Amino acid sequence: MLGADGTGGRCSCARAVNLLDNETWLIEAGATVIEKEAGKRQGWPTALERLIYCFWVADYGMRNAGDLETARELYPEYREEALRVAVELNLQKSDWAFSLSECELEERYFELSDDLCAEIRAA
Repeated sequence: MLGADGTGGRCSCARAVNLLDNETWLIEAGATVIEKEAGKRQGWPTALERLIYCFWVADYGMRNAGDLETARELYPEYREEALRVAVELNLQKSDWAFSLSECELEERYFELSDDLCAEIRAA
């Protein structure tokens, strides 16, 4: 039997798996960057790693506090840095998302996060 979306209900399950995969990837990738910045790994963070960290900061704030205030407390320039790096790497979705006002990004974060994750993962 087909679900309301015409997929037989598989879409929502596949999307849930994708969300979990994206969340897991972002947590792990963010941890790697944090370890690198803390000197536990060699080298300076690359531009892409800096963007991952900024995205991780925003995600941490949204998932744990439900807003971006926590993100600002962790890294006050996370949006500006993310925007700079997104432009540098020509990542249009990230560029657009981090160009939003903080209020607008906060309101649309969960709607945008999968696309941002996919774009950053593919970079």
